[in-house]
Amino acid sequence: MQSTGSDSRTDGDRVLVLNPVSGDGDHVDDVVELGTEHGFDVRKTTESSDAKRFARERAPDADVIAAAGGDGTVNEVVNGVAAADALETTTVAVVPTGTGNNFATNVGIQGIEHAFTVIETGDRRTIDIGVANDRRFVNSCVGGITAEASSETASERKAELGVLAYVANTLETIGEFDSLPLRVKTAAGSDGERTRAWEGDALLVLIGNCRRFTGARTAQADVEDGRFEVTIVADASPTDLLKSAALEGLLDRDSEHIVQRRTPSLTIESRRDSIAYSLDGEMLETELLRLETNPQSLRLAVGDGYQPNPDERRL
Repeated sequence: MQSTGSDSRTDGDRVLVLNPVSGDGDHVDDVVELGTEHGFDVRKTTESSDAKRFARERAPDADVIAAAGGDGTVNEVVNGVAAADALETTTVAVVPTGTGNNFATNVGIQGIEHAFTVIETGDRRTIDIGVANDRRFVNSCVGGITAEASSETASERKAELGVLAYVANTLETIGEFDSLPLRVKTAAGSDGERTRAWEGDALLVLIGNCRRFTGARTAQADVEDGRFEVTIVADASPTDLLKSAALEGLLDRDSEHIVQRRTPSLTIESRRDSIAYSLDGEMLETELLRLETNPQSLRLAVGDGYQPNPDERRL
């Protein structure tokens, strides 16, 4: 049963995990001030593992843990809350201070001040979590040129275009990337979707939990249906890809180079070497990736722009 009201608990701690170097870094004073005004104990990270550690240590006694940073900071906080076995008792909130803030946008958070308004008066939804080889993610898991290019793509292009910045960056340097020989097997779904397998060479494999990989940066997937949205972009020359669809709509339509599935779980096996995957911006390298959804397992503060059923609105 979904809860749509704000938190009624008042006896738990409020903890804000702040990444001071996310985005352009000019948010720190504002977040500290607002966090303090709203009763948060503000903890600043100094090392890459701090956000997960802070969340794990404080979650058993916390009413709300807010993640102030980008998608990677949110990922660490969620993994910390899960490690403390506190997903059922602790609400996670997002204060967007990263570059792209895709997850925050998808759940209706419009900025720093708005995030604190949502914490106080916004709805709570219980959303799906993705699990990839025992590591959790909330927005997306990407492999191939998106992961390879992410460290080389200018941050302002990420902010403007999201996943298309990765694609554009890779198309510019495609000669340096070897395609991925993959076997992808998706499980049967409750809606009658059958078990399916795909094998071939891929440029991209994109698994969306809260994110729908279309030309629109803010396209939100249904994150309460217990299914991933899977997109595979088969190996092709830049010319062929651009002929299939204009860059702005590359992942917005079916073509001979794009395979799309919806599934509660899947496996991705490399037929060559280990593949680097990005889980909400956090890297994982493996030859065999097993992914499954934990349906409706994360209690999250959401804004008015969040869509419990985005497909219904699209009709």
